[in-house]
Amino acid sequence: MEALIAELEQANLGTLLFDEPLTKHTTWKIGGPADLLILPAGKEQLIAIVKLLIKHGQSWTNLGRGSNMLVSDKGIRGVVIKPANGLDYVRFEGATAIAGASYSFIKLSVMAGKQGLTGLEFAGGIPGTVGGAVYMNAGAHGSDVSRIFKYADIVLETGELVRYEAEEMRFDYRHSALHEMKGLVVEAAFELAEGDRMEIASAMASYKERRLRTQPLQLAVAGSVFRNPPGDYAARLIQEAGLKGFHIGEAQVSEMHANFIVNTGQATARDVLALMSHIQSTVEQRFGVKLVPEVLVVGER
Repeated sequence: MEALIAELEQANLGTLLFDEPLTKHTTWKIGGPADLLILPAGKEQLIAIVKLLIKHGQSWTNLGRGSNMLVSDKGIRGVVIKPANGLDYVRFEGATAIAGASYSFIKLSVMAGKQGLTGLEFAGGIPGTVGGAVYMNAGAHGSDVSRIFKYADIVLETGELVRYEAEEMRFDYRHSALHEMKGLVVEAAFELAEGDRMEIASAMASYKERRLRTQPLQLAVAGSVFRNPPGDYAARLIQEAGLKGFHIGEAQVSEMHANFIVNTGQATARDVLALMSHIQSTVEQRFGVKLVPEVLVVGER
C-alpha cells in the first residue's frame, strides 16, 4: 500500500483521505473507516487511479453518494473510490441527457424537466448518483433506468474505458451487468423525449408530495431496504407482520414506511443487520415470503 500511496501522491491523482469514517459518506450515517478513500477529480484521473491499483494488485470498492448501501462497523479495508467534482456535470444533446457518474440523479430529473424533456420524472426522489442509479437500475413509480438508458462509459478492472449500450447492461429489477463485473461508471446517457414543461413539473410535484407524505426522508435512511416480491410490496408485508416501529438498538423500522429502516441516532451496521434478519424471519414465518435485501452490504465482517 505504501508504494501505491507514494505513486498516487506523486501523480497528484485526486484527494487521498486516510482512515476516513464512512459515516460521513453514507446516507444511513453508518460505517467504519476506509483505509484509503480516493476522490478523483475527473475521468482521466479515475482511469489513471484504476491502472495504478491494477499495477499494485490492489482491489477497490466503489462508492457514490452512499445511499442504498450498508457499510460494516469495521469499515472497508483497502481502497474506496468515490468520484468527485470532476464527474459532477450534465449536458444535453437534443433529447439526450449526458451526465457524469457523481451527478445527482434527483438533480438530473429536475434539469431534464427544465429542458422540457420527459422520461426522468420517476427519478425525482431517488437519493443517489447517476453512477449508482445505473448500477442498481434504480426505479420508482413504475419506471426505471433501463427504460431510458442509452449508454454508459465504464472503466473496467483492466483500466480499459469501454462503452456499454443498453443491451449489454442486462438490466433487470434492481440489477445490471455491473453486479457481475468490476467496473466504474464514468458517464451515462439517457434517451428522453420532448414533453410539456408544465405537465412534467406537475408530475414531479405530485411524486414529491407523495414521497414527503409517505417516506421518512428527513431522517438518516438508505432508501428501500428490501426488494418488492413478485406481485406484492415489501412494505405491506412488513407492516402486516406488525413490525412498524420495531427496533434493535438505534435501528428502527420506520413508522411512516415499513420498508425503510431509520437510524434514530447512533445505529450500527450490526443493529441494522440484526433488524433486517428479524424482519426476514418474521415475514417468512407469517407469509411464507423470503424478502431479498435491496441494500448492498459491504466491508469487513
